[in-house]
Amino acid sequence: MKENVLTRYRVMAYVTAVWLLVFTVAIILKYGFKIGDTMLISQIHGVLFIIYVVFAFDLGSKLKWPFGRLLWVLAAGCIPVASFFVEPKVTREARAHLAADPVAAAKA
Repeated sequence: MKENVLTRYRVMAYVTAVWLLVFTVAIILKYGFKIGDTMLISQIHGVLFIIYVVFAFDLGSKLKWPFGRLLWVLAAGCIPVASFFVEPKVTREARAHLAADPVAAAKA
């Protein structure tokens, strides 16, 4: 696994998490206070989430995650602020994997 696979995942985890928070605030404003619209924000978050899913699958396949672990990481992209806690753990694990076997990691 190359470092750029991890970097892509990390960037999308944070971008998706921020947009999910923006979307959550927009929904609260729309339905709680009858202010604004959520159409554009929801579409942007949807596209970003699809990209996040692709990058998470790529990282998971390179690290040979079990299916349950992959679902856990994907669920973090659906729960506001969860990605901010899950991403550092995934990064530590991936960096440990890179450090443990740099020759095999470079081939993947």
